[in-house]
Amino acid sequence: MPDWLDFDQIADWVSGEWWAYPVIFLVSVVDAFFPLVPSETVVVVGGNLSSSGDLVLPLVILAGASGAILGDNISYGIGSWVGEKTVKRWFRSEKWNKRLEWAEQTLDERGAYIIVIARFIPGGRTAVTFSAGYLSTFPWRRFIVYDIVAGVLWATYAALLGYFGGKTFEQRPWLGLLIALGVALTLGLVVELVRHWRQRGQRPAG
Repeated sequence: MPDWLDFDQIADWVSGEWWAYPVIFLVSVVDAFFPLVPSETVVVVGGNLSSSGDLVLPLVILAGASGAILGDNISYGIGSWVGEKTVKRWFRSEKWNKRLEWAEQTLDERGAYIIVIARFIPGGRTAVTFSAGYLSTFPWRRFIVYDIVAGVLWATYAALLGYFGGKTFEQRPWLGLLIALGVALTLGLVVELVRHWRQRGQRPAG
């Protein structure tokens, strides 16, 4: 590996530092409404570092889950505050219009179920949380219950993925990290492809 990818150097840099957990928390918050920020990657890395004792696994999960839940609720609050027209004006590309339409339809048909599933889709979770905010049929009391479940499941999955990857490849932890990140990205891609396939199947013919 090149020097700038030296996992041991990164581990030494992060090891035992209190600010590692706030970083995981903040990235998870921002990723909820700005999906270009790689929160899965940060949580997986945190889990990987905890496998060697550099971080504490339950704290990594807590930081990721609480950040994700707060970020989702910020998205929900913004959607509720500014309304549907403003949200769609912000996300006016064809790609985002389709995502918002899918989120509205799926929330209407499946309700809370999609909040949990969408947490594993970077762009999908943003569309779902904003849409849930401006849809009058989805009150916050209902949203928060399922969003907590979604945030905890997501953070636990990502952190454990990194943790067990690190444990499996103790002599080469960077390899475990790469494999864990690959699995996380693959899962996100599979969920997104299934969502796209189901959306196409629901379109009227002709």
